[in-house]
Amino acid sequence: MVLKPARNALPWLLLSALVIVLDQLSKQWVLSSLPEYTAIPVIDGFWNWYRTYNTGAAFSFLSDAGGWQKWFFSILAFGISGLLAVWLSRTPRGDWRTALPFALVIGGAIGNVIDRIVHGHVIDFVQWHWRDYYWPAFNIADAAIVGGAIGIALFGLIAGKPKPA
Repeated sequence: MVLKPARNALPWLLLSALVIVLDQLSKQWVLSSLPEYTAIPVIDGFWNWYRTYNTGAAFSFLSDAGGWQKWFFSILAFGISGLLAVWLSRTPRGDWRTALPFALVIGGAIGNVIDRIVHGHVIDFVQWHWRDYYWPAFNIADAAIVGGAIGIALFGLIAGKPKPA
């Protein structure tokens, strides 16, 4: 008897790799081209390039914690990424509603971990605002994490509870 190899969703990790590459290339551009803490309008009154740094997590959570948070968030990101990769290995390849969000979160998490390890902080550069309200600056990795998290929540709700057999 010949066993067929499992057609799991691990090839979706190529999307994770693409997110990491785009994230790191964009941050190299930011470091070489944008001045620190200076708004450069892209769409006046709405969108700026704005190079800033985040030593914490989302919305600068724990940014002034003294340095231990760098390792905490790095270990957390590796742990979550590893868990999602295991889940991808158990997900059918064609189940894009599960695989796509997992791959986005993995790519975003690892993209930001690279920053934490190399620079000691995450490089953010996209700043959206409306009048005097400014959304916290973010990057491609952050956008992938948020998009993936929304996908996990949205597709989880749409799928609903499995029907009893």
